Amino acid sequence: MTEIAVISGGLREPSSTRLLADRLAAGVRTTLEEHGKSVNSSTVELRPLGRSIMDATLSGFPSSDLENAFAIVAAADGVIAVTPAFNASFSGMFKMFFDVLPEGIFEDMPVLIGATGGTERHSLVLEHALRPMFSYLHAIVSPRGVYAATEDFGSQAADALGRRIAEASSDFARVIENCGTRQRRDPFTEDLSSMQRLLGSPGPRGGEELE
Repeated sequence: MTEIAVISGGLREPSSTRLLADRLAAGVRTTLEEHGKSVNSSTVELRPLGRSIMDATLSGFPSSDLENAFAIVAAADGVIAVTPAFNASFSGMFKMFFDVLPEGIFEDMPVLIGATGGTERHSLVLEHALRPMFSYLHAIVSPRGVYAATEDFGSQAADALGRRIAEASSDFARVIENCGTRQRRDPFTEDLSSMQRLLGSPGPRGGEELE
């Protein structure tokens, strides 16, 4: 079973960001199923997690719902991440989610990037903001992302957006297949094991003095 995690950073309901994320997920699912793969997708909607993300940023301790979101991402074979664009970059909440994620979750993770915005002039957010961030996280970023402006959801531009989604989805499906089975990580168990090793490491016994 190929697990796909979809991260949607839309701030409104209804959300064009969620619409694009769902269409990308459907495209990837279709391509993988055509190649004989079984696919399960899970969506992490950031808007309901906004307060938890802020609390984790300030305190360093994630809530249970945020930990559940982390677990979905950590268990994935690939991630589709879509954000609204603000001033040619990703939204603050989208970035904060990745700031509070346990370190290492995105190592060798195939990622398909997408973004939405009011006009085409924000389209470089894919290459100037999203791709560098995921490269920094050591993810394997699919070569083709999708940017959708408001007018792309209109009837006249729908076919062009559909073609871009299909092409990006096909590319991403090949990336997932070529990467093979991903070694899933449990960051919470790893953190606990590291702490246990630290606490159990040999040191001076009670009453002894260091020389």
